[in-house]
Amino acid sequence: MGRVDLATIGEYVGQSVTFGGWLTRKRSSGKIQFLQIRDGLGFIQGVLVKSEVEESVWEKAGQLTQESSFYVTGVVREEPRSPSGYELNVTGIDMIQIAKDYPITPKEHGVDFLMDHRHLWLRAPRQRAILRIRAVIISAIQGFFDERGFTLVDPPVLTPSSCEGTTNLFHTKYFDEDAYLTQSGQLYMEAAAMALGKVYSFGPTFRAEKSKTRRHLIEFWMIEPEMAFVDHEENLNVQERFISHVVGQVLEKCRAELAVLERDVAALERVMPPFPRITYDEALDLLKEVGMELPWGEDFGAPHETAIAGKFDRPVFITHYPASFKAFYMKPDPHRPEVVLCADMIAPEGYGEIIGGSQRIDDPELLAERFAEHELTEEAYGWYMDLRKYGSVPHSGFGLGLERAVAWICGLDHVRETIAFPRTLYRLYP
Repeated sequence: MGRVDLATIGEYVGQSVTFGGWLTRKRSSGKIQFLQIRDGLGFIQGVLVKSEVEESVWEKAGQLTQESSFYVTGVVREEPRSPSGYELNVTGIDMIQIAKDYPITPKEHGVDFLMDHRHLWLRAPRQRAILRIRAVIISAIQGFFDERGFTLVDPPVLTPSSCEGTTNLFHTKYFDEDAYLTQSGQLYMEAAAMALGKVYSFGPTFRAEKSKTRRHLIEFWMIEPEMAFVDHEENLNVQERFISHVVGQVLEKCRAELAVLERDVAALERVMPPFPRITYDEALDLLKEVGMELPWGEDFGAPHETAIAGKFDRPVFITHYPASFKAFYMKPDPHRPEVVLCADMIAPEGYGEIIGGSQRIDDPELLAERFAEHELTEEAYGWYMDLRKYGSVPHSGFGLGLERAVAWICGLDHVRETIAFPRTLYRLYP
């Protein structure tokens, strides 16, 4: 039999198998050694009884240190007390490398130390569980859109201007021209939607904000669908079905990983449509009731979003924000033009906004007015105006910040654990 892996170890009960792995930890009772082994796909305990193995095998097991690599041979048996449901009666060990002085030991380490050793910290069961859940979330996102007729389109990373007219951009030179790392692919996705009807992008974005909060990364991944002939209300319906699908896939495929994280799955099981919807005005009233009064026209901060979300048991939409602090492309409410047809989806449990979306302005004259108000130049945004000149239609879209969604679904305290190598305000290494 060739080498197997721990993801399929249950198929080999009663058989002798060989696989490559690393030692997580070990303990000994004198006549028995217990090896905790991982291979990247799973974990298993290897058991050696001194009287039942060759002396050389017993000695090799004794030489193993944390994160030493080796090939191990043994007979698979069922073990209900094991988290994996199986154990390995070890019969052979073939050394690859003995690791010396592995820096991350079972003792407590500070966050800075762990982030400096992020390339090794990824091996910890908790970090592996997070990255596994992240991968399932990504697969669920792509499956949701692919199965519903959306086309994946890749917007550029280098752009000549800001998406939302902000200055929080990373500047670079594009030969003799100024260029910026993208903060959103949305405007390009609007162009793609006019060609393909329903599209989505999935790629890295960058914000040069000097923010140190637990919700912010400098480099993060965005999922940005855009849909032609879709209004504000239908846009919200797509969003709640989308999030419910993603959470459902995690619950179906990642129960073991959620258990490692000690995540309260009951909170996730409540994520089912319909999601509650309140207007900006109603949100202000709710905040007033809890002693957090804000004047009309002021945006919400993290404490306000947390207070609002605390009134609901699943994500909540806050709709119809004032146009004054929202992006230039958002369509005003025809019945109340001082607010726009937009919504932020606020996650429960204090995780804040995970989706922002809106119906886009489709009237070329109104968009021209917005250009003037926001001092956007024809030189930089003329192509975007063309979308309204040549066959303009009602259309809507939204953006999901992947890392915030992962943090919420996993129940993490900080987004820095949601991506393999996070880029934060003071961290560009490793």
